[in-house]
Amino acid sequence: MMELDTGVNSSGQRERELSRMERIGAHSHVRGLGLDDALEASEKAQGLVGQAKARKAAGLIVRMIKEGKIAGRAVLIAGQPGTGKTAVAMGMSQSLGDDTPFTKLTGSELFSLEMSKTEALTQALRRSIGVRIKEETEILEGEVVEIQIDKPLGTSESKTAKLTLKTTDMETVYDLGSKMIESMSKEKVTSGDVIVIDKATGKVTKLGRSFARSRDYDAMSGSTRFVQCPEGELQKRKEVTHVVSLHEIDVINSRQQGFLALFAGDTGEIKTEIRDQIDTKVTEWREEGKAEFVPGVLFIDEVHMLDIECFSFLNRALESTMAPVLVIASNRGITRIRGTNYRSPHGIPLDLLDRLLIIHTKPYTETEIREILAIRCEEEDVQMTEDGEKLLTKIGVETSLRYAIYMITAAALCCAKRKATKVDIEDIKRTYALFIDVGRSTQFLREYQRDYMFNEIGADKDDDAMQS
Repeated sequence: MMELDTGVNSSGQRERELSRMERIGAHSHVRGLGLDDALEASEKAQGLVGQAKARKAAGLIVRMIKEGKIAGRAVLIAGQPGTGKTAVAMGMSQSLGDDTPFTKLTGSELFSLEMSKTEALTQALRRSIGVRIKEETEILEGEVVEIQIDKPLGTSESKTAKLTLKTTDMETVYDLGSKMIESMSKEKVTSGDVIVIDKATGKVTKLGRSFARSRDYDAMSGSTRFVQCPEGELQKRKEVTHVVSLHEIDVINSRQQGFLALFAGDTGEIKTEIRDQIDTKVTEWREEGKAEFVPGVLFIDEVHMLDIECFSFLNRALESTMAPVLVIASNRGITRIRGTNYRSPHGIPLDLLDRLLIIHTKPYTETEIREILAIRCEEEDVQMTEDGEKLLTKIGVETSLRYAIYMITAAALCCAKRKATKVDIEDIKRTYALFIDVGRSTQFLREYQRDYMFNEIGADKDDDAMQS
């Protein structure tokens, strides 16, 4: 949120207008995988364009995860730069929903943390494993008939209150303590409200107004919700479900401040003994029917940045009984495995590659590039003429899709400077002249290489390496 001063009103008071400030990211337009019930990909749906085979394969993985039929498996999304690998992974995240844990990690992040690489990977893996805990709690649910709060005058005694609750079958009067009175006042409970009281925690939740009281007042808020008076007994047993990750349970049980450690950010390294005890306890809960595992997804982008130690750890971690689905992405071909002198496809050791289901992404066609650019223009709230779209598409085909996408906002600023409403060819040409792409930059270096520092050191070796 951002505050903007809008001036001074007639009474001399300064007015403030709150305006929403949105953050537009590289993949904020992705809403899902764009698949139908038969896992067939639409050409353009939910922010994704093309890559039908890759999206269909990802949709099959998502379906297996939702049905709980897959865990401890690994998927590699491989393809050239700018072919939508991360977009497919983000589509998987959106399709899985909020109940399924999805952890995103970049390969280079592991080398900048204040903990060992294996500990960081362990925490990421356990963040991706959810535990759905079921517990029964006693509640009071009914319509408030009357609430009386008394405080004796001239004494230091605390307030006393009586609450009359009813259902369609019964009515009871309850004496309230000071904490319950405070909770009632905080929720602004009045006669005619339908409320729920958790007996274990004392939490009061207001469900809405009773339909029987809908005509008591002439003026009511448009957001007022009306509900039926509850049936049956006032006191009921209700099953409550909580979904937490194994990492959250680890942090809560390894720090003196308990769950507040989750907000501190600095979780530090967690002892193996604590994790073993938690795994044993969660397994007992599952056998007793109190909990069940929710296999999630750990997505590691730029996986070729991991070294041989990380790959060995992941290879072993996938064999664990409590392992999430591992989705990794790489844009490298046959290259050196980091930490060794050996070369391998995608920079991943062969023993880990053998465990992977590989999804390939292909370069976009000219039509698909135009569709993607149109989606990004809509996402960034930029209007563009048809001629401008054609030129930007041509630039995307000849240079790269990412370069064309980054030109949109810059061209919109050039358009605003000349006080036009739509981005046109001249705006794109001006942006193209101001910001050069990789191809033109490489050509510039070849022409003016002698003017740069250290050009004479190792130049012959570099040329020989490039030729080989």
